[in-house]
Amino acid sequence: MKYTHVVHTFGPVYDADSKILILGSFPSVKSREIRFYYGHPQNRFWKVTAGIFGENAPETVEERRAFLLRRKLAVWDVIASCDIAGSSDSSIRNVTANDMDVILKEAKIRAIFANGGTAYRLFLKYCGKEHQPPVYQLPSTSPANAAWSLERLTAAWGERILKALTQEAPALRQL
Repeated sequence: MKYTHVVHTFGPVYDADSKILILGSFPSVKSREIRFYYGHPQNRFWKVTAGIFGENAPETVEERRAFLLRRKLAVWDVIASCDIAGSSDSSIRNVTANDMDVILKEAKIRAIFANGGTAYRLFLKYCGKEHQPPVYQLPSTSPANAAWSLERLTAAWGERILKALTQEAPALRQL
C-alpha cells in the first residue's frame, strides 16, 4: 500500500444558524479533486440528505453548499491531515484532527452525527470534549457500505436528523 501525507484543503460548511454537524473522516481522492465534500459519484450522501427533505440531490458545489445552509446542516471532516492510501479510511494513520470549536463556538449545533464508524471513532479519539453536543454514529453513505440500501440509509439518517432539528438531541437513540 502506498501512503501519501495529505492535508485537508477546504474548510467546513456552516453558518450561525447551523443546527446539525455531520462529520466525515477525511475527503476521498475525488472530493479532494473537486475541493468539496462527498464528491465521489457513488457516495450516497447527497441523495440521502436530499431525500430526508424530499428534495432532488444537489449536483454542483454551489447547489450543495446552498442546500446544506438552507437545511441548517454543517459539514466537515474529523481529520485535518493524515497519511492515507488513496481514499481508504482503514489506511488512515498519523492523524492531526480539526478543531471542532471553530464551528461549535459560532453555530447553534444541537447534535453531531458521524458518517460511519471510522468518523465516529476518530471523533471520539481526537475531538470529543465534555462541553460538546452529543455525538451519534450514522451508517456510512460510502459505496463500501453495500449492506445498507439507499432507502434504508435515508430512513435511518432522516429519523435522527429530523428529530435533532425539531427536538432536543439527547432524546435521540444510538444505532
